[in-house]
Amino acid sequence: MGSTISTGEEYLEAIRARESDRNARRAFQSTVMKVAGPGSHLFDFGAGPGMDAKFYAGKGLQVAAYDIEPRMCAAFRRHCAEEIASGQVQLFEGGYREFLERQIPEIRARCAIDVVTANFAPLSLIDDLHELFAGLHALTRPGALILASVLNPQFFGDWRYGWWWANRLRYWRDGHFSVRGEDFNVYRRSYENFASLAQPYFTLRATIRGLPDNTAPSSSGRLALLTSRYTFLLFARR
Repeated sequence: MGSTISTGEEYLEAIRARESDRNARRAFQSTVMKVAGPGSHLFDFGAGPGMDAKFYAGKGLQVAAYDIEPRMCAAFRRHCAEEIASGQVQLFEGGYREFLERQIPEIRARCAIDVVTANFAPLSLIDDLHELFAGLHALTRPGALILASVLNPQFFGDWRYGWWWANRLRYWRDGHFSVRGEDFNVYRRSYENFASLAQPYFTLRATIRGLPDNTAPSSSGRLALLTSRYTFLLFARR
């Protein structure tokens, strides 16, 4: 979230303003509906102001959601007020450590999650992804899926930036690098690095270009992946 965006409503306006962001959200939501069965229990990690949660609920899914940012959670409660009141959507908020240690067992005690979603790259802000995958393994039922939108480390649109070139050696050597953002480190990770950090809890099944596509959710070609700022990663629980 940029420094000029101070409320969840302003964030809603910002992410609706750019056609590329609207396309990415539409593509992600469409892919979720291809992998989530009717009536699935879905967990939305890094839910923001609730745009996706409201969409999933409108498609008949049961939704639990989490976000760390108080302003986003306040916007979420307003945006999904009807769905929260009906019990179809539940919002969990608070510190990340509290989420891992207290809220995951609480959610799991209520239901077994079928699909975990993470749109607009919240996984790209997590320092210890292996720990998160362990937590999501505890949250989900056997055979569950994770669909995560992550920042594409090879997106050609980033080649114009000095930080992209300055970190090439680190990326080739380590499979990841980070740039300091306003509040968090922002990571670019190779798909191999994501796959390694997900083990032994999840297996990476597909890397999908984050643009609208009417086909089945299968891996996109290498050249196609270069054209999208986001990549959708599909993991299966082991």
